[in-house]
Amino acid sequence: MIYKSSVLILRSFLIGLCLLFISCKFYSFTGADTGNAETFQVNFFQNNAPIVEPGIDRDFTLALQDLIQNQTNLSLVNSNGDLIYEGEITQYYVAPMTATSNDRAAQQRLTIAVNVRFFNTLEPEKDFEKRFSFYFDYDANQQLVGAVRDEAVGEIFLRLTQDIFNQSLTDW
Repeated sequence: MIYKSSVLILRSFLIGLCLLFISCKFYSFTGADTGNAETFQVNFFQNNAPIVEPGIDRDFTLALQDLIQNQTNLSLVNSNGDLIYEGEITQYYVAPMTATSNDRAAQQRLTIAVNVRFFNTLEPEKDFEKRFSFYFDYDANQQLVGAVRDEAVGEIFLRLTQDIFNQSLTDW
């Protein structure tokens, strides 16, 4: 009698575990809705900003690819993706934000903007073109080089890629 109930509990547990793994194919903890899409591609985001910062175009393209790969089960492809991201970096500029009592800048703000075109080849009604931008404030006594630049660009790219992800794959 105890043996039969143990077997029944074990079978129920295994069936529940199987259902859990099967359902993960259709649900993402990030809230992403990839529909029937299996692949995505991120075309190179060229830097068309008036101020050209070397390497940020490659870094942004890779950051967007990494985010989508890490938060979905989609496979990255070079062409013919079910979901296609393309666009360009349109702004990269630094502006003074706050002034001190002797009319000197106390803070600087780096702003980066990208124009994104998203194509869903399986559900064209979800296509969009939109501008995304974000900024990072830093002390005006610091130069925007080295660790300061890396921190600023990293934080901006994290926010931009998450906003693009949310716009294209979630209803948030």
